[in-house]
Amino acid sequence: MDGFVSTYTKQIDAKGRISVPAPFRQVLTRDGFEGLYCYPAPDMAALDAGGNRLLQTIEGRLTGHDPYTEAHDLLSTAFYGVSEVLKIDGEGRVILSDALKSHAGIGDTVAFVGQGYKFQIWEPGQLARYLEEARAKAREVLRRPVGGATEPAQ
Repeated sequence: MDGFVSTYTKQIDAKGRISVPAPFRQVLTRDGFEGLYCYPAPDMAALDAGGNRLLQTIEGRLTGHDPYTEAHDLLSTAFYGVSEVLKIDGEGRVILSDALKSHAGIGDTVAFVGQGYKFQIWEPGQLARYLEEARAKAREVLRRPVGGATEPAQ
């Protein structure tokens, strides 16, 4: 598997470090990214994280907008202006900045959620609520004809 899959819950240790799940570290290693690219998700109280595939996806999204437009500036600021490259130590741990933790409402426990080309980092209680909503909306999407309709209602 070349993508991030599954969900893992981890404790933040006394020094503020979190162990990135081993399967996620393996994906990052195969991806060739040194460290972990991480930023506040622009549309939810979670953190988006990943490596080169995530960066390529962001670049692909940005190339759809003329560089001298408001849309490009808004997206590039949301993806790059508040992002951080986190160093993964020899034990596979990272330290989230206070700004990142604050955005996601993270206390002493985090949940890592695989999403293929990226993963997200959540406060576990918020993730549980989001998963409930996501499952309901996914059922709606799966009932639509292939190639059909729009995004689920907000």
